[in-house]
Amino acid sequence: MLAHVHRITKYDPADRDEHGHYIGAEDPVSDHGPVEAAYLQAVAAFAEETGVDHLAIREPQVAGFADFSLEPAVEGHGLTGLFPPDLTGFHDGAQVPVAIGLELVRAMLRDNGAWCRLEVEDAFAVHVGWDQYVYVGSRKACEAALARTRALGLFPERLAVSPYDAAFDEPDEPGEQHPADDAFWARLRRCVTTGEAAILEECHVGNASRWHRLTHDTLDTVRARLAPRARLAVWPDLSTDIEAVLNALPDEGLIELVREDKNGQITSATADETRFSELAAQIADARAATVLPMGVAERRPLFTAVLTDSDGVLRARWKY
Repeated sequence: MLAHVHRITKYDPADRDEHGHYIGAEDPVSDHGPVEAAYLQAVAAFAEETGVDHLAIREPQVAGFADFSLEPAVEGHGLTGLFPPDLTGFHDGAQVPVAIGLELVRAMLRDNGAWCRLEVEDAFAVHVGWDQYVYVGSRKACEAALARTRALGLFPERLAVSPYDAAFDEPDEPGEQHPADDAFWARLRRCVTTGEAAILEECHVGNASRWHRLTHDTLDTVRARLAPRARLAVWPDLSTDIEAVLNALPDEGLIELVREDKNGQITSATADETRFSELAAQIADARAATVLPMGVAERRPLFTAVLTDSDGVLRARWKY
C-alpha cells in the first residue's frame, strides 16, 4: 500500500455529520465545468510531484445491464476518442499517458460507464468512487500538490488507504484464476480437435465479451489476437436448433443470449424477461445460439483461464 493517501472532494469537512456523512448543499454529480477541471488539475499535480508520466489501467470495466449511475449513460461509455469502438487498448495493464488517464478520470466523474483503477506499482494510484470522491495515493508526501488542491477549492483529507485499493477485493470472491499457460492451450487444442469445445469467450473488459469460433486451423490465429490479460472461458458449440434455444429461456431472470449470425459473427446480449421477446426476434434468423445464465454458480464453462504476460507471469488480479 502507498504511504500517502488522500481523499479529494469538493465537500467541505465542516459540512459532515458526526458519522462523516456529507450534509451540505454540493451536488453529487459533476458540474462538467470548473469544479470538474479542478479535480483533474489536482490529480495532475499529484502525478507530476510523484514523478510519473504514464499510468497503468487496472481492472477496466464498462456499464453492464444494471447501471446505477447518477448521470445518463452515454454511447461509448465515455471512451469515445480515447479508444477504438471495440475498446482495443482498454485492457488490464495497458500503459497510458497521464493526459489520457485524466480523461478517464473525467469519464468516471461523469458516470459515463467506464471505470478502472489507474496505478503505477508501488508509486502512485488514482481511484474514482461514487459521488465525486477521488482517492490519490503516492509514495511521496506531495506537499506542493496538496497546496495546489486546496488552492483549487477542493478538500484533501488524509486516509490510511483508499477504499478502492485492490487489497480490499474479497479474497473469497466467487471465481477462479488459472493461468493460460502451455497446459491450458494444449488442453484447449485437444478439446477443439475432439469437438468437445468450439467457442472461446474473451473478457478483456468487465461487462464486455468477445466471442470466437475455434477450429484446429484457427486456434493460433484467435490466440494471437486476444487482448492482454483477458479472462478466457471455453464453451461447447452453439445450438443450431433455434426453437430449442428459445424454449430454454426461463420465465424470468437475467440471461445472456449468445448468437452467431449467417456471416459467422458471434455476439451476445444480456437481458431480463422484459426483453425476451425482443431477443427472440433477433435470433430468428441466426445460424446458431445458446442461452447462458448470469449467476456465477450457474454459469459453467468447460474450463477457464486468465492470460499471462509475455514473460509467462500472471499479473492480472481478476478472476473469471
